[in-house]
Amino acid sequence: MDIDLSQFYQVFFEESFEGLDTMEHELLHLEEDSDRENINTIFRAAHSIKGGSATFNFKEVAEFTHVMETLLDEMREGKRPVEKETVDLLLRSVDCLRGMLNRIQDGEEVGDSHIDLVNYFNELLSNGSSSGSDSPATEVDDSSADSEGEITRWSIHFEPEAYILETGNEPVRMFRELKGYGELTAKANLDKVPDFDELKPESCFMSWDLELDGEVDEDAIKETFEWVEDDCKLEIKPLSSAGGKAKAAKVVSANADETTEENEEEEVQTSNVKNMVPVASEKPAAKAAQKPASTASIRVGIDKVDTLIDLVGELVITQSMLSEVGENFDISKLNLLLSGLGELEQKTRELQESVMRIRMLPIGFVFNRLPRMVRDLSTQLSKKVNLEIKGESTELDKTVMEQIGDPLTHLVRNALDHGIESVDRRIEAGKSETGTLILNAFHQGGNIVIEISDDGAGINPDIIYRKAVEKGLIPDGIEMPREQILSLIMEPGFSTAEVVSDVSGRGVGMDVVKRNINNLGGNVEISSELGKGTTFTIRLPLTLAILDGQLIKVGDETFVLPLVSIIESVPLSMAETSRIAGDMPVYKLHEDYIPIIDLQEEFEIRKNLGASNDGLLAIVEGENRKIALRIDELLGQQQVVIKSLESHYKSIQGVSGATILGDGRVSLILDIVGLSKRASDRTHKKLVA
Repeated sequence: MDIDLSQFYQVFFEESFEGLDTMEHELLHLEEDSDRENINTIFRAAHSIKGGSATFNFKEVAEFTHVMETLLDEMREGKRPVEKETVDLLLRSVDCLRGMLNRIQDGEEVGDSHIDLVNYFNELLSNGSSSGSDSPATEVDDSSADSEGEITRWSIHFEPEAYILETGNEPVRMFRELKGYGELTAKANLDKVPDFDELKPESCFMSWDLELDGEVDEDAIKETFEWVEDDCKLEIKPLSSAGGKAKAAKVVSANADETTEENEEEEVQTSNVKNMVPVASEKPAAKAAQKPASTASIRVGIDKVDTLIDLVGELVITQSMLSEVGENFDISKLNLLLSGLGELEQKTRELQESVMRIRMLPIGFVFNRLPRMVRDLSTQLSKKVNLEIKGESTELDKTVMEQIGDPLTHLVRNALDHGIESVDRRIEAGKSETGTLILNAFHQGGNIVIEISDDGAGINPDIIYRKAVEKGLIPDGIEMPREQILSLIMEPGFSTAEVVSDVSGRGVGMDVVKRNINNLGGNVEISSELGKGTTFTIRLPLTLAILDGQLIKVGDETFVLPLVSIIESVPLSMAETSRIAGDMPVYKLHEDYIPIIDLQEEFEIRKNLGASNDGLLAIVEGENRKIALRIDELLGQQQVVIKSLESHYKSIQGVSGATILGDGRVSLILDIVGLSKRASDRTHKKLVA
């Protein structure tokens, strides 16, 4: 029966990329602490990628991973020391593997970008292990080994566990692979096969004795059974060789403690990669995988699924109770109806929260990508940097997490290049020669806060101010708060770098950070102290799907304000207002004057004749800028489901989306930053006119 293995490609790619992340993470720790368990973890990840790629017949990936695995095997056995050069090589190999898998996933040819690394591995391995190896001497005489020819006949005993068919592995497929090496004879042992009425179709009761006649080495045979090596007893014995002399046997069982090795040669396994033939699918695979349909997946803890199932069960019970009440309803059942509706509301809210938690992932998935970049970039810049990561278990919505990666990368690169000083300058300033970069994440109210802090030179606001004046971003002589001056570094094209490098200095990147974070409904704050360091603080909503909103009434229309944006509300009759150039009304809040935006005029809403003439001012904030919105009435607070306005209609400045209220009406969700820019543009046009 032919099986279409392409249906499993997506799972393979996801698991392989996770394995590469694990390898990279452990390799970075390996430089600090060459613990044997770290090497074992890296080896297991590489082994899984090799086995999976061999199963799907991605031969280039399997071959490349095999030589990596050989080097790792020497390291975990103590035959090769853990050195920086070796770690660098393995990190380059991880990058190469990631590129190969990405090309296969996109349906492209793998190419030959990995060939140079393969040759380097083979050259390194052919030079032998470290001279300090404690490996025992073999009993094979060197002189006879030199004259020994290639083994041409092998005896193989294969006894799988009864459950092997349930794992999706078929012995016939493995035998077909062996047949590709030469002439294969198979004899089935039926001693353990039960009577017909006791047979279980999903269990395997047979074992096999095989004889393989062909010029093939033992490692290639073991590769064929590699995917089931923990699920079987396997014994491979050489029968004869071209030189007339057979090697000693090696026995491998499902129990690792039962593994024995007799007279194993000290040569590097498969130093010639061409001898390795991976397990392939029954049909010849294409050179590149067909690009799968674009689907996203997420791994969810079983506890979250159990909670969801329990809540659905309780909802079903509540629904059944309400149905019974509704069948023969009379006034005597009113309290029972109200009680049921209250319970339905509570369970629905719990179900909503439970569903949202399924989408939540630890932000460590993003943070763990950065240590490698910090290591490489600090080496490139000749700086010493210690990266500290805190709060990596803080959970964030998957959609938000996917879009926060690039902004974090820009901020970390900026901290390394502009923030943390060189070793000489740090010593001159009386600091430790090693700088500190801290990534921290924590929940605060309904938001997640991410902080990127360094103990570098800090940002000089005077330099920022002069550069901004030179570039025409602000008029000369204008007074600005320190926070607003610092925020100018996130304006498009702004840069204080004297020299443009391949790291930074072109004035691109920080404006992208600001734009991307604003698109996520968040904001960035900058605090800095000269000589002590800088902190970028990012505040983001936990999810983009649901918003805690304040309903407001303007004329006959109802709008939604993000609850986190509201500072306070004051009656218009009590507000101290005035007008400035351009006929812009402003409201005095403490010592600041903030612009007033009349939503009724802004959106050309017909005035409600029954409404009060006074109304209210809702003071809101976005991107460290405050504005006052003139409204008619504050309504209730509620969570609203955000729907994209752009995908259903078009993008409107000042409106971030829409939602459907309980009465079925559509209500627009206001964007504070967009409203502020919209009002500013209109005032500018009046001044120009």
